[in-house]
Amino acid sequence: MSDIVSTFMAKSTVKAADLEHRRKVNFNISKYNATVPLGKEQFSNVHLARERAKNVKWRAIEMLDVYLEEFEANLIKRGGKVIWAETAQQALDEIAKICAEKNCKTIVKSKSMVTEEIHLNDFLEKKGIESIETDLGEYIQQLDGEPPYHIVTPAMHKSKEDVAKLFYNKLGTAPNLTPSQLTLVAREKLRTKYVEAEIGITGANFIIADIGGIAVTENEGNARLSCAFPKTHIAIVGIEKIIPSMSDLGLFWPLLATYGTGQQVTVYNSIVSGPRQPGETDGPEEMYVILLDNGRTNILANEKTRESLYCIRCGACLNACPVYKNIGGHAYGTTYSGPIGSVITPHLKDMGDWKHLSYASSLCGNCTEVCAVKINLHELLLENRHEAVEEGAAGWTERMAWKAWKIASLNRKWMNRGSQKTKNWMVNKVFKGWTAHRGDLDFAEKTFNEQWQERYGPPVKK
Repeated sequence: MSDIVSTFMAKSTVKAADLEHRRKVNFNISKYNATVPLGKEQFSNVHLARERAKNVKWRAIEMLDVYLEEFEANLIKRGGKVIWAETAQQALDEIAKICAEKNCKTIVKSKSMVTEEIHLNDFLEKKGIESIETDLGEYIQQLDGEPPYHIVTPAMHKSKEDVAKLFYNKLGTAPNLTPSQLTLVAREKLRTKYVEAEIGITGANFIIADIGGIAVTENEGNARLSCAFPKTHIAIVGIEKIIPSMSDLGLFWPLLATYGTGQQVTVYNSIVSGPRQPGETDGPEEMYVILLDNGRTNILANEKTRESLYCIRCGACLNACPVYKNIGGHAYGTTYSGPIGSVITPHLKDMGDWKHLSYASSLCGNCTEVCAVKINLHELLLENRHEAVEEGAAGWTERMAWKAWKIASLNRKWMNRGSQKTKNWMVNKVFKGWTAHRGDLDFAEKTFNEQWQERYGPPVKK
C-alpha cells in the first residue's frame, strides 16, 4: 500500500468516527439542502436547463482549441495578454516573472481552486511575497494553515465557535465574537491590502470566447476588488472553463448559483475583458490570463472521461455524497475532493497513485442526480476502476480474487456448491479485503435454485 493510500485510509478512518466533525458538516449541508429547492423555483424546467447547459459544455469541449484561440484573439484586441501553461510549474514560473517585473511584495488573491491546485501561496511565500486570501472562508483557512475543505465553502467544517477561537489566537480579538463581528474584523484587516498590493490574482468561473472575457461570480465583492485595485491583474483558469458566448451566462450563472449555494443568482457577477481602456477610471493597467492545462488534456483525450470537463465547480456532488459527508474534504488529500475530485484526480495526476479515490464511493448515484450539468459521475467512477485494472494498477492478489469471483458467479454449479457456513467462511475469513471495512457477508441458507424449486418444482426436461 502506497503512502498516499495509507494516509487516505488513516484520515478517513479518523474522520468517519469523529461525531463532532460529522455534526458540523451535516449542519452546514442541511442549510444548503434547505435553500436549493428555493433556487430551483426560478426555472420553469430545471432538468431542461441542466440538459441545455450540458449540451453547451459538450460543444465547448469538443471544439476546445477553436474557442480558446477565439478567446485569446479577442482578449488581445483589448490589450490583455494570454499565457499558455502546460504544467503547474510553467504557470508558477510565469507568475514569478510578472512579480519580478513589477517588484511585487504583496498580492491580494480571491478564491480560486486552480491556484490551490498549483500551490500558489506556498510558492509565493518561498519567493518572499505576501499573498493574502481575501475570500472570508479562504482567509479563515489561511489563518489556520489549512487548504480548502470544500470547492465552494472552504471552511464548511468549522463552527462559528471554531472561527471565533481561531481569530482570538491569531488576531487577538475577543474570544466570543459573533459571525457578523468576525466578518467585520476580517474586512478591516483585508481592506487596507487592496490598495497596498501590486498584483491581484483571481480565478474565473467561465472563459467567454466571443468577447475575450472572464466571468467571475462571488458573494463578497473581494474578487472584484482584487482585480480592479492593483495595477496588475492575473487570472489563472483551467482551459475547461470555456463557454462559447456571453449569452450562455444567462443559463450558467443561475445554475451555478442555485446548485452552488441555493441562490437565484450570486451577489456579485463580473465580466472582465481586458485592462483599463482609454477614458475609463477603474481597472488595472495590465491584465494577464494564464490558461492552465496541468493534465486536463489527458482527460480531453479520453472519450469516456471527457465528460468530466463539463464541471462548473458548483460543489453539489460533494454535498450529496455520503462518503464526503462522513470523511470530509481533507481526507482525500487532493485539491478536488468528493465525487468530481475522485473522477478527475487520477487523470490529472497518476492513476496508480490515485485510483483508490474512485473506490471511495458507494456508487449510489446521488452525485449524478444532483449535478448541475448532468455529468454521469457514478459511471465515470466505474470507468476509472476499469481503466485502473486495464493499466495494471491493481495488485496480483486483487486481480486473482476478482477472477475467482467472476468464474464462480458466472457458473451456477459453482455458486450452488458448499454450505452456507463454508461460503461465509470463504468470503469473510479467506478474502479479508472485502470485509476489512465492511460488515460480514452472509449467504442465504438455501441457494436460489433450491428456493426456486421449492416454490415452482424441478425444471421440466424437454
